[in-house]
Amino acid sequence: MTTAARGRRPGNPDTRSTILTAARAQFAAKGFSGASMRAIAGDAGVDASLLHHYFGTKADLYAASLELPISPDQVLAWSDVPPEQMGEVLARTFFGAWEVPEVRAIMLGILRGGMDGNEDAVRPFREFVTDMVQRRLAASMEGEDAEARALAMAAHLVGIEMVRHVVRVEPFPSMTVDELVDLVAPRLQSYFDG
Repeated sequence: MTTAARGRRPGNPDTRSTILTAARAQFAAKGFSGASMRAIAGDAGVDASLLHHYFGTKADLYAASLELPISPDQVLAWSDVPPEQMGEVLARTFFGAWEVPEVRAIMLGILRGGMDGNEDAVRPFREFVTDMVQRRLAASMEGEDAEARALAMAAHLVGIEMVRHVVRVEPFPSMTVDELVDLVAPRLQSYFDG
């Protein structure tokens, strides 16, 4: 006589990452409000109940989908950068990260979510800008207005990527990373210099 196994059946270890990949694509394409749990489940090839099982609410899934595959500490590592090159290094690192498809999908999800006006979507965007960008940049700057200059840098970079990848106004979508760095690095350096 065999007995049935009790408890939850073990899930496919790839299910969670498959759902996150589908969620990133939906949030990047449609923003927080436009993406639906049903569409994400369909893209992932799973039942919608699995989304709730793994992540809970749509807001929880959105937050999980925004986990960057690179560390902000790696992007904003300044210890070996000469002060006069910080603008160029930041521009090259930031624009270069957008060339990685998975990073671009996450960042587009953040941007579109930030534009939704829905507090569940705006909160992660605000936290990304303040915690991951503004405070880390300000820590590498001197002066009483360091946080304001850091926020201006973040707005400058995020604004360019919004025009480049969301609004798609030329010439930004056609520009290479090197061209963007040449255009933007001197302005970023002025923020560092105060």
